[in-house]
Amino acid sequence: MPATPEPFDAVLLSQARLGIITVLMAREEVCFSDLRALAGLTQGNLGSHLQQLEEAGYVAIRKEFLDRKPRTTVRITARGRRAFLAHVARLNAVAQDGS
Repeated sequence: MPATPEPFDAVLLSQARLGIITVLMAREEVCFSDLRALAGLTQGNLGSHLQQLEEAGYVAIRKEFLDRKPRTTVRITARGRRAFLAHVARLNAVAQDGS
């Protein structure tokens, strides 16, 4: 009897969240406005997806003021990096053997 394949990470099944994590894998830390442009999302949509990623422990969000202007910075966590790599490995396994 074949082993039961590992399930996909439900948090990363969203195209938007997967895109956000992919950007953060390449840049590690990005300001909100740059991430919004890179992910091609609206401000509200990005905020909603970031909240879900933060709740999963995949990203850390820092809010601060620079010259009296708000600045939000997002970075990937070690847990987020591991989750992304496991998700990609699972995709590769499916592509290779159809499980």
